[in-house]
Amino acid sequence: MKEYLSSYEEVLREQGSSPEGLSGREAAERLERFGRNKLKEGEKTPLWRRFLDELADPMIIILIVAAVISGVTAFYEGESYADVIIIMFVVVINAVLGVVQESKAEAAIAALQEIAAATSKALRDGKLTTLKSEELVPGDVVLLEAGDSVPADGRIIECASMKIEEAALTGESVPVNKTADVLNLGGEKDVPLGDRKNMVYMGSTVVYGRGAAVVTGTGMNTEMGKIADALANAKEEETPLQIKLNQLSKFLTVLVVGICAVIFAVGLFRANGSDGGINGDAVLSTFMVAVSLAVAAIPEGLAAVVTIVLSIGVTNMSRRNAIIRKLTAVETLGCTQIICSDKTGTLTQNKMTVVEHSADDEKILETAMALCSDASIDPDTGEAVGEPTECALVNDANKNGLPKTKLMEEYPRIGEAPFDSMRKMMSTVHKTKDGRMIQFTKGAPDEVLKRCASALVGGKAVPMTDEIRASIIKSNKEMADKALRVLCGAMREWDKAPDNFEPDYLERELTYIGLSGMIDPVRPEVKPAIVECRGAGIRPIMITGDHKDTAVAIAKELGIISDASQAITGAQLNEISDGQFKEDIEKYSVYARVQPEHKVRIVTAWKAKGKITAMTGDGVNDAPSIKSADIGVGMGITGTDVTKNVADMVLADDNFATIVSAVEEGRRIYANIRKAIQFLLASNLAEVLAIFFATLIGFTILEPVHLLWINLITDCFPALALGMEKSEPDIMKRPPRDPREGIFAGGMGFDVFFQGAIVTALVMVSYIVGHYVESGTWEFTNSHDGTTMAFLTLSMVEIFHSLNMRSRRGSIFTLKTHNVFLYAAMLVSLVLTTVVIEVPFVAAAFNFTPIDLHEYAIALGLAVLIIPIMEIVKFVQRRLGV
Repeated sequence: MKEYLSSYEEVLREQGSSPEGLSGREAAERLERFGRNKLKEGEKTPLWRRFLDELADPMIIILIVAAVISGVTAFYEGESYADVIIIMFVVVINAVLGVVQESKAEAAIAALQEIAAATSKALRDGKLTTLKSEELVPGDVVLLEAGDSVPADGRIIECASMKIEEAALTGESVPVNKTADVLNLGGEKDVPLGDRKNMVYMGSTVVYGRGAAVVTGTGMNTEMGKIADALANAKEEETPLQIKLNQLSKFLTVLVVGICAVIFAVGLFRANGSDGGINGDAVLSTFMVAVSLAVAAIPEGLAAVVTIVLSIGVTNMSRRNAIIRKLTAVETLGCTQIICSDKTGTLTQNKMTVVEHSADDEKILETAMALCSDASIDPDTGEAVGEPTECALVNDANKNGLPKTKLMEEYPRIGEAPFDSMRKMMSTVHKTKDGRMIQFTKGAPDEVLKRCASALVGGKAVPMTDEIRASIIKSNKEMADKALRVLCGAMREWDKAPDNFEPDYLERELTYIGLSGMIDPVRPEVKPAIVECRGAGIRPIMITGDHKDTAVAIAKELGIISDASQAITGAQLNEISDGQFKEDIEKYSVYARVQPEHKVRIVTAWKAKGKITAMTGDGVNDAPSIKSADIGVGMGITGTDVTKNVADMVLADDNFATIVSAVEEGRRIYANIRKAIQFLLASNLAEVLAIFFATLIGFTILEPVHLLWINLITDCFPALALGMEKSEPDIMKRPPRDPREGIFAGGMGFDVFFQGAIVTALVMVSYIVGHYVESGTWEFTNSHDGTTMAFLTLSMVEIFHSLNMRSRRGSIFTLKTHNVFLYAAMLVSLVLTTVVIEVPFVAAAFNFTPIDLHEYAIALGLAVLIIPIMEIVKFVQRRLGV
């Protein structure tokens, strides 16, 4: 049954209730049948489960497997478990970092519960009773008055000038005038949520008047419950970075298995004895070489580097008022192509403000509007409190030197005809200092004008003429065309107090004063932010529950659209199939009069077009679409707890411009992560190639523990420092990158290969020189001096190569910024590497032998060569435009 399409008498019969409410016995039975009026709580993920989820990352699994293999090998060989300890240390640290940064459990459903009123006034056994809101059942009759939160969905059965704020559900910035009457559809097939004026909904607030409603839905059967259900069932999407790292992990897994299999097969072939048997020691030795290759191929520090760089990015963003709840959301921001933004409270201030007058005497008009209202001034804040429209009028008068407190002293109220949604007016009567009475009336221009017999012109009341009336109607239309909400003010003087205060008696023979136009104004910082978004190739989309005319006017002012044809309503959207909508979605940048399910549909359609989509918002109605978007952005000040808890990012200052700053930070971080990945993969490739060629020749160039040290010390520190690089000057003038773009796009795969090859060549030369110095022959056998020099060269060449990675194509000698973190990382790595090869007991643990000064200089000199070599390569690449 659609209660809003039926009379309240029919709804009462359907619910088995009456205007006197339910009996206590019947209510108890229904509570047992329907359950409590509360939303289902989402299951919280325990700490241990979140920790295990971190370990389920493919890259981490590879590391754990490597640790197990190393452990088994160490056990049978009787060697130390240094490799195992180092690898598991990396695994645990990475998991802990991830859990700490993403430790906030999903609290959306709990926040939704808190929105419901703690207690409610209901009729039980014909008597007014105060009870817990969660004890309400369908059929209960609840009483509502200004200031009350609506505890459940219901059909209004009694209404006295009741207005309800429903922005959290519908996005409508203006309170809705409620009625107990059956709605007139006017040919429409159904009524949008925001136009169901004879219904009340859980989570909304009564701001004016009073009323009564029969409960039609509780708990998960409310409109709020539908949102809660949508949140619970929303699919968690992987971010572009997660997808790319998973792809990289799979690639490395195949690479590691392939290389190890080839080396093991070659080793087995060589291990065949003269009798065709297999030498057990040779097999174990071959297996150890394969393990070395596995260690060399896996960038042990990559997962930790990515996590730490993202964590630092999170800290940087928090300083700029963007609070990141999920690490990977940082990178997602960098490739955002569409920002679907809620209008109310996000693009606008969510505060009705008078912006225009049309009056002969604005002071009289402002006085009339302020006095003919029930809003008052809060002495602590100096701002008006009450119904938003009346607050706007009182604040306007206060701003212009007419505070209501002073006006009420000069013109005390002696009577009134309260606002009524049928006649669309309100009147108040005041006593003047000379004992006369003056009446002020405000309301809908067409209704007030009907009752005006004169107009204020030149400070005097003159008879209303067709010409004056036409001028007033013209002014009203001009304001309405700007999407202003227009109210008309009028007055009437009395020699003595009126005989009664009935509307029909008071509201006639009025004198027209003027018009006041108000609107929820845009945030001043939003327009330049949208300009910057467009410059960055990001398309802004406005989604609102307001009427189309209002939405179009705001969107034009902000530069979101240039023509009304780019706007569509929720009702029109209902008539379009999903397939057709996907084809036409590029046409629309404004969506008006939408419901929560429309927002999810819009986000889904953009994502189906392959666009990385962000959704901003502050109301409960935004939560499902925020959760389903690639990047959900909640408002920290005006936003509900629901949106904050489902969002990937929360704006602490509710400033749309903060999103732009976050996008810039996201782009910087992704660019730096790519630099770190390229640096680490090139380094690891060099290790693999060096071991591979050395094995083919017949000697061991480096042992697994050497490779682990390099990967975790001389690789990780510079890689982390690369994550601190500042943004390049044109980063916000580039279009968003294609989310389908692979991790090796833009020639990065080739760069990794040839840089790895160069490093391999330098390391092999260092080993050969060290071997020759030690043995004096060119016969290749295992050489302690050669291993030590190769280790030193490999460690140092990667440190110097990190300087090259500050810019993929630019010369390091032309960079205008400095990365002090990188310089510090280079120094620390150099000191630690020197300690490993020069301090006797440490060198012994790594099977190194002391080398002479000239050997140290040769190894270091070979490492430095990576800089001029890369400068030449970059010069050629720039000339070729690759």
